This record gives sequence, structure tokens and C-alpha cells, in this order.
Amino acid sequence: MGGFFGVASRQDCVFDLFFGIDYHSHLGTKRGGMVVYGEHGFDRAIHNIENAPFRTKFDKDVQKMSGTIGIGCISDYEPQPLLVRSHHGTYAITTVSKINNVTELSKMLFENGHSHFLEMSGGDINATEMIASLINQKENLIEGIRFALDAVDGSVSILLMNEKGIYAARDKYGRMPVVIGKKEGAYCISFENFAYKNLGYLDEKELGPGEIVIVTDQDCVTLSEPNSDMKICTFLWVYYGYPSSSYEGTSVEQMRYDCGKKMAERDNVKPDIVAGVPDSGTAHAIGYANESGIPFSRPFIKYTPTWPRSFMPTMQSQRNLIAKMKLLAVEDLIRDKSLLLIDDSIVRGTQLRETTEFLYQSGAKEVHIRPACPPLLYGCKYLNFSRSTSEMDLITRRMIDRLEHGNITEEILKEYADPESEKYEQMVEEIRKELNFTTLRYNRLDDMMDSVGIDKCKLCTYCWNGKE
Repeated sequence: MGGFFGVASRQDCVFDLFFGIDYHSHLGTKRGGMVVYGEHGFDRAIHNIENAPFRTKFDKDVQKMSGTIGIGCISDYEPQPLLVRSHHGTYAITTVSKINNVTELSKMLFENGHSHFLEMSGGDINATEMIASLINQKENLIEGIRFALDAVDGSVSILLMNEKGIYAARDKYGRMPVVIGKKEGAYCISFENFAYKNLGYLDEKELGPGEIVIVTDQDCVTLSEPNSDMKICTFLWVYYGYPSSSYEGTSVEQMRYDCGKKMAERDNVKPDIVAGVPDSGTAHAIGYANESGIPFSRPFIKYTPTWPRSFMPTMQSQRNLIAKMKLLAVEDLIRDKSLLLIDDSIVRGTQLRETTEFLYQSGAKEVHIRPACPPLLYGCKYLNFSRSTSEMDLITRRMIDRLEHGNITEEILKEYADPESEKYEQMVEEIRKELNFTTLRYNRLDDMMDSVGIDKCKLCTYCWNGKE
């Protein structure tokens, strides 16, 4: 995933920029970067943040940097922001993106005279460099940014900074948020709206899909009007968003309470306690407990002093071990109890199976699992939601492959996405047996979308039902 933050101020902006970026640390674990523009031009720093928080890695840089405008990011993959010199002049650029048509875009750019791309380790092209190259195809920045938004199959939102200010652009379908904050003498641009509240900014506006603005210390001016169609990622509320976040006027925490409430309304089991897998499952569990009257409890606790961030190694075996080591049992709350456990989702199923075994070993009688979203049937094409490289990494696909003897078609997948169908029930039962749950019941897509509370046609549900 990833997140970004920008500031344009009459005074030095480094303090606000530093903490605004840091408040996006939940969205990425690989790279952090920031660049400011001041009296001496551009000043940039990029660091690997896999084993240390953003604040620790950038503390010394912040002491030396100065400038009145700046942008920065937390990135789950490519090093950025980049400094680019082109016919537009020199500018800094950072993006949050997933580009599915890199090969086609590269071919087009080479045919148009682009000479090369720098390869990252692993041979991939830096996505932000690709976006800059697309922008540079046009005669002015606005046309270039609009061209980049339209050319990408996937999603991209952009912050681009030069001496005039910060150009901000939201993905053409608004798949991720871009918001503007304002205080006396300064404006900011952010992925997360909570990131600027403690810095004294108030909500100014949310950019619409495909909207392009320029932000200075004095104003935020729309340069390209928003599109009418929106497909914002529903999973932002279910999992990605921090509890204090709000997207399109809907609070993440409140949406999760409402999700849990709707799951409780449809359920018929009577466990001793309701619990959430820390951290994203907790609010869903509170909503469930409040509606059902079943006590909420915390039978295991995430050990945060040395794992304050969601660091995960690349190797799946190590990821499973780390996920298990983070959780500490409170055995007095588990022994001889029937537990209902809510997690945000089931992807591969490996970690939740480990968690369930861990509860049984700690003395649990029953473990009822309630994912807060429907079964994931498709890999996300629009955001870097999962590290899975194949849809067969999804436990749903593996179970469907088993049930259908390898004959999986789009029509068959539609049946498995329907919670009223026999095939859906078969799939859920196969997953329950595979992962050794006492019972398994997923949240329904219609209930989850109702919990968001915005027009359903504005929500992307591709990973659950394949509809774009």
C-alpha cells in the first residue's frame, strides 16, 4: 500500500511534514522519504524503514532540512519521492499506485523516444518513475498529470512539487482518498485525514475522482474538475484505515462497529466471549458484543514494545512465525471457554489457523470464526492489498479448485460469491474443516456495504464478487 503527505506554508514546513508522514506508517513498511524546497532548492532524504520506525530513521535529517513546501511518503515498495529534471523544470514526485500495464506503458514510452528506466532490485521499474515519464510526455504539467491518471490500468494518486507549489491528483476512480487540510498560513495534502488534526489543520476538502489541484500557502485551486464515477476501496474501512480515519464522511471505527453489529444480528451461536484479532478485528468485535450482549474480552494481546509496527518478513514461513509470536495468550480468559473470534478477513488462512490452534492449546473449548468481510475470491487489481502473487494463494480459490476439480469459470465463481447459494455453503464448510474452526460464518457483502453508509455504486467490491 503506501501513503503520502504534503505541506505548503508561509513558515518552515519541516515539522508538520515530518509528523504528517509519520502518521501514515500503518500503510507501509519498506521505505520512507521526504523532500522540501527552500532557499537552497530541493533537499531530499530516503531511508529503508523495514526494521526501524520512520521517526527514528529521519530524526537527523529533520534537524538539517528547511523549506516552506515539502512532500513525503511511506511506501511499501519503491524508493521515493523522486527528483526529476525535465522540460517542465525540476520537480519532486511521490505516488501511491498499482500499475498493471507496466509492459505496455514502457513499450509506448520507448517508441516515443524515452531512453531507459532504472531497474530496482528484482528487475522491476520504479512505479513513481513510470508516472513521471508519463507526465513528461505532455507539454504542461496539468496535461501530463491527467494523461498519467488516464493511462494507468490500476490506480494512481500523485503529489508533485515544484517551486510554484504542490500539485495533487486523486486516482481517476477515487480508489484511495486525497484530502486537503488548512490552518492559518498553511495548507496540507494527505492520504489520511487524521494525520493533520494534531498539527492544527482543519478539514478543507476531499478531492473527487481524477481531480487535480495546486496547493500553496495561500490557497487550494482546482485545475481539473473531478469525474462523476467513484470506486473507492471498501477494504479501506474494513482493514487498511486507521481507526481514527474517515473516508467520504464515514468513520473507520464507526463502520467497524456497524459491521460487527450486522454480523451479530444474523448469528445464532452463543459463545462465552467475543474477541477480535488485534488490531483491525477489535472494533468489529466490539460492535458484535454490543449488539449481541455477549461480553467482549481480550484473550490474547499483541506484544507491541518491540513490534509496534506491522513488520512482516518476505518469506511466508517467517511471516507465520512472526504473526504467532506477536500474540500473547491470557489463559485465564481462554481456558474452558467458547470463543467467538472476529478477524478483518481470511486471505491464505494460514495465520488464522495458527491463531485457532494457539487458542485450543491454551484451553479453549470452541473457536467460532467470523471474518468481517465476505470471502475473498479475486486478487485486488487496484491496490497493493495482498502480497499474494497468484489467486490460488487465496484459501477460497484452493477450496473451489478442490470442489470443482480444477474447472473454475467466471460463472462458477459468481455462484460461489452468492451467500444464498449451495456452492457458497460448500466452500465455507470446506474452509471451516481445513482451518479447524468450530463454526465459520462470513460477513455478507450487502451488510458490509450498508455499514459504510455511502452510495453502493461508489464502492469497489472487486475482490469479493469480481465486479469493477
